[in-house]
Amino acid sequence: MSRATNNSASRQRRNKVLRAAKGFRGGRSKLNRTAQESVARSWAYAYRDRRARKRDFRKLWIARINAAARLHGMSYSRFIFGLKAAEIEVDRKMLADLAVRDAAAFAELAEVAKQHV
Repeated sequence: MSRATNNSASRQRRNKVLRAAKGFRGGRSKLNRTAQESVARSWAYAYRDRRARKRDFRKLWIARINAAARLHGMSYSRFIFGLKAAEIEVDRKMLADLAVRDAAAFAELAEVAKQHV
């Protein structure tokens, strides 16, 4: 009896990996073994960096808020403390957006924070 290789399933498995490696350079998109390694690593990086992205954006927002708060004569930590004391609940994403796009509204928040420090 001849040896069955389940050819269609093997080909589908290889093609699935090669489709995921489309756009990779050189053998990484052509050779099955290298493509498998590259795709596995890329998925690991994607998983890790979906979490890192959240940290990176929070750092960016804090840097923007700090820069805008210093224009109004206070540090980031004093600004946030003043907002909490004034019971103003605005998240850092919105504060950073105000700092960049609406300086007047941020200035009002800064004045309120100064009064409550």
